[in-house]
Amino acid sequence: MQCLSYSFRASQTCAPNERYSKSKIIRSYLLTLAMQKTAIETINPATGERLASYDLFPFEKALSTASVARDAFGRWRKLSIKERSDYLRKLASALRAKKSEYAKIMTLEMGKPISQSEAEIEKCAWSSEVFADNGEKWLADEYAVTDAKQSYVTFDPLGVILLVMPWNFPFWQALRVAIPTLLAGNVCVLRHSNVCPGSALAIEEAFQNAGFPNGVFNTVITDHATVGKLIESNLVSGVSLTGSTGAGQRIGEQAAANFKKFVLELGGSDPYIVLEDADIKQAAKVGAGARLQNSGQSCIASKRFIVVKQVANQFIEEFVSEFESKHTGDPLNPKTDVGPLVNVEAVSSLDGQVRDAISHGAKVRVGGKPRGGPGAFYEPTVMDNVNLSMKVMNEEVFGPVAPVYVVKDEAEAIRVANDSEFGLGASLWTSNLERARRIAKEIESGMVFVNALVKSDPRMPFGGIKKSGLGRELSKWGLREFVDVKSVNIYGIDVN
Repeated sequence: MQCLSYSFRASQTCAPNERYSKSKIIRSYLLTLAMQKTAIETINPATGERLASYDLFPFEKALSTASVARDAFGRWRKLSIKERSDYLRKLASALRAKKSEYAKIMTLEMGKPISQSEAEIEKCAWSSEVFADNGEKWLADEYAVTDAKQSYVTFDPLGVILLVMPWNFPFWQALRVAIPTLLAGNVCVLRHSNVCPGSALAIEEAFQNAGFPNGVFNTVITDHATVGKLIESNLVSGVSLTGSTGAGQRIGEQAAANFKKFVLELGGSDPYIVLEDADIKQAAKVGAGARLQNSGQSCIASKRFIVVKQVANQFIEEFVSEFESKHTGDPLNPKTDVGPLVNVEAVSSLDGQVRDAISHGAKVRVGGKPRGGPGAFYEPTVMDNVNLSMKVMNEEVFGPVAPVYVVKDEAEAIRVANDSEFGLGASLWTSNLERARRIAKEIESGMVFVNALVKSDPRMPFGGIKKSGLGRELSKWGLREFVDVKSVNIYGIDVN
């Protein structure tokens, strides 16, 4: 098919500026220049066909982009919250105006079923409106009673925030950070996964179509070395990463070494706990959706199904039936439920986890292997007779594979749920409100959903504990991550 092409702003240049240590950064960068790729290609995971080729930004161009953003910050921060909110409403309209086009770019690049891609664009637009409607309230000064005439806390922006984002939710991952970050008065430079550069440039286009001032939102297509050098530069004031635990550790170390604020949204191995008083049929139906959303490639997809023995057989029977009913195939078909994985390497990694489980006694109830033919497809898979030593119960499983682990009672369910290095989200199924509230306090995770799948909502904080990350996204808590929480105390002036 024809390669996607985008133009870049010709104004992204900057003069040497020692205040930003540009010359020092460039000299360091030249040491690794010879090892860099100069271009990347995107591949359609459903067919294996080449989509497009993109030139990687030379480091100097990436730095000049950050410089343009820094200059834009001085103007953007002076706008009122209401003025910035008006831009977000325009962004919502711009996203909806090209929803079909943007959704198709996503699906072609990383394989998400088209209906889910369209829903993702709509969610981004809705989130823009939620923050536009609530920004003034969530960023309002907070007053305190002290010995001063007046004391209050105000929330001032930091500057240029570097967004290092993954491929699995190309629009949502980037915009759920960018929207509150921009509303707070910061500006953004997006370094997206090199799986989805077309999506990254489409996001930048949406901001341009919404009329955002030049430099407020910027995209760079770079390698990992350039990301590190941008963090080292004095142009960048903070970093938000969504990715693997290993990537989070590296970015966190780089940001901390340079005294930059950072937020990490990392992996998950979310438990899905089904107790004996649950609606088993509904739990199985929702559980299938929770595991198969985005073809199983989601940090908040339920990954460990922990079921009390009393209802285990019924749940497994219903669960397998739900998996068997899902249509796997062409992600551009609106009727498709499960598309391909992101690439053939992901299929190999997932199959290795399944083979490990089978070799240690797990029983495959449905699926269990890659699907034949072109594309990076894996059969939706349910396994039982699993144990806690298997990789599918210890590692993050990024694909449509669901292990079911049977426990004797509630206490064991909670213990198994918490026996993980991750702590992102958890689903709990019970019909007793007091029981639900009590168990929710005991589960070690950043989010608990009772009788529902784990999902992100711009009105609620999103994030995890343990190796699932640091900090929060969305809601007023995410809005206040990249700000200076400033105390102001006034003496000697009558404020009445």
